[in-house]
Amino acid sequence: MLYHTFSTQEEIDQEYNPRFIVENTDELIQSYFTESQRVLREYSNRSAVAYGPTPSETLDIFPAEKLCSSIHIFFHGGYWHSLTSRDFAFVAEGLVRNGITAVLVNYALCPSVNIDEIVRQSRAAAAWTYRNAEDFGGNPERISVSGHSAGGHLTGMLMSTDWEKNYGLPPNLIKGFLPVSGLFDLKPFPFSWLQPKLLLTSEQVLRNSPVFLKPVYTPHVMVAVGADESDEFQRQSKNYTIFLQKHGVPAEYLSMPGKNHFNIIHDFLGDGGPLCKKIIEWK
Repeated sequence: MLYHTFSTQEEIDQEYNPRFIVENTDELIQSYFTESQRVLREYSNRSAVAYGPTPSETLDIFPAEKLCSSIHIFFHGGYWHSLTSRDFAFVAEGLVRNGITAVLVNYALCPSVNIDEIVRQSRAAAAWTYRNAEDFGGNPERISVSGHSAGGHLTGMLMSTDWEKNYGLPPNLIKGFLPVSGLFDLKPFPFSWLQPKLLLTSEQVLRNSPVFLKPVYTPHVMVAVGADESDEFQRQSKNYTIFLQKHGVPAEYLSMPGKNHFNIIHDFLGDGGPLCKKIIEWK
């Protein structure tokens, strides 16, 4: 077996490439671009704010109307090798409408960097947000994080971060985590269609798989996945939820009826659906 119950790359690709499951993938991704352009026009924002030394280390800030608002950090998907934070600007709409400042993180992509570097950048973005929150009207003591797909993986990696030891910041820096359609065990990917871009080694897999890393205690965690996603996406989310619970983290699991890998994140449009409302509960 290459991984779990799979003996061929074709079997792995069938489960982990959502294009095989969702017939209107291109239409749904185009909706990201269309809605994001609308949100960028209609909502006040500061784009491409640098949080690190490299060109890709930027974030887009959509401030809430009131000062000292809760902050929500979002990491975009794209299987670590495509898309940008601006392609997911639409995520800010439901947050800002509910009084939450949205911080959308951009990061470098494989194969120009490896996943180790993407994780480093993601942690650096969260640390920058905490240190600079008051400069853009946010409250550094009320930060939560979510991410979609590869961004869900990055959300999980932030859950395993020792903020005090590595950044000199409070250990409970982040008050809530919401990975959406995330990937928490990277073991299948060296055997997948993605490997020429990801170039994962076995060591990188282990140190970048949240399901193998001790999480920090956080009172608010929800692991969400679409009920119409592949068996493997659903299994990864279920297993990660159980893993967190075994480590004393009171994680909830949410399977969203009628949602696939691409339309699940539309939940953040307008006034927001169940995912957005969960973040509002945490604020």
